Amino acid sequence: MIYEIANDFPTEILRVQKPPCISLYQPTHRHRPDNRQDPIRFKNLVQKIESSLKQKYPNQELGSLMKPFRDLAENKMFWEHTLDGLAVLRTEGECVIYHLQRPVKELAVVADSFHIKPLIRVFQSADRYHLLGLSRNEFTLYEGNRYGFEQIELDPEVPRTAREVLGERSTERYVTPGTYAGPSMPGVYHGHGGRKEEIDKDTEKFFRFVDEFVLDNYSRPTGLPVMLVALPEHHALFQRISRNSLLMKQGLHTAPDSLATAQLREAVWGKIEPLYLEKTKILIDKYEAAKAKGFASDDLSEIAQAALHNNVKHLLVEADRIVPGRVNPVTGELEDADLEHPEVDDLLDDLAEMVFGNKGDVVVLPKERMPTTTGAAAIRRY
Repeated sequence: MIYEIANDFPTEILRVQKPPCISLYQPTHRHRPDNRQDPIRFKNLVQKIESSLKQKYPNQELGSLMKPFRDLAENKMFWEHTLDGLAVLRTEGECVIYHLQRPVKELAVVADSFHIKPLIRVFQSADRYHLLGLSRNEFTLYEGNRYGFEQIELDPEVPRTAREVLGERSTERYVTPGTYAGPSMPGVYHGHGGRKEEIDKDTEKFFRFVDEFVLDNYSRPTGLPVMLVALPEHHALFQRISRNSLLMKQGLHTAPDSLATAQLREAVWGKIEPLYLEKTKILIDKYEAAKAKGFASDDLSEIAQAALHNNVKHLLVEADRIVPGRVNPVTGELEDADLEHPEVDDLLDDLAEMVFGNKGDVVVLPKERMPTTTGAAAIRRY
């Protein structure tokens, strides 16, 4: 069985899910020696999955269904290249794996549908951003959240340097073989001092290309804010020529490679966090205003009925809370049950899946930011 490493959510497996649907989540570690415990924890979760499956299918041969888990458990190379969290979704004929940039709580669930609340949280736009490292010579693009960022691997056909964008002649006409550069400073040019204006023109052309590329391929499709990391003079030029409304006015005024990753992560999140807090405040204020008018609820039964009839516009759910049970997909009634049962998931996850499937907005928040104590808060469409 060949599994798929996914970078986007949702994927096709959510549209073709066929019970039993297995969802496994666990925190992982990037480096030794901490990562040595990861495959052990994984095997323990796999045992829970097998126990749950045997309750429902005592006479069924489960070897093929469980094979991807057993293969992963013994794949030493796999466990040497993990990030901060792992998610595995498995149904007959499909297995999708996510390497996550944020830790997740251990969870192993077998149910009629996948447990997707942790993935919604990871991929929601509330705390995600793009980071653009830019010099006059090249650019690098990253995607991140509060826990860090990873470089986006661009198609090999995409030009990343000014030389690739503008061509050889545009550079050679004013740069002599005496051009030199340090590891964290732009090139220093000499020999044709009167050509500075040509360098500036080419820099502007390159920046316009970068701006258009990021806007068309990343900002418009995702709606994520873009933070610029560049020298002060490059900030001024890029902000002036940019047509990207998602480009943040605040950025980091330093050479892209001048900060260690940990320093850069801390500095970036310090500027992104106010945007995240403002987004969540606006949504919570919407909930309170809608509740005052009778268009919002924190009652799980009411939310389930509204979700069944595609009448939830926004749903807030508590991140790490589990309410054992299920939503009857026909009647919308809540059914209490043991989470270990192979047809039972988390009620909050069922609600999130229903709203998500109907193109509603689902936001997963930590407990301290939730406006309710039930684990969910919904704003109805009508």
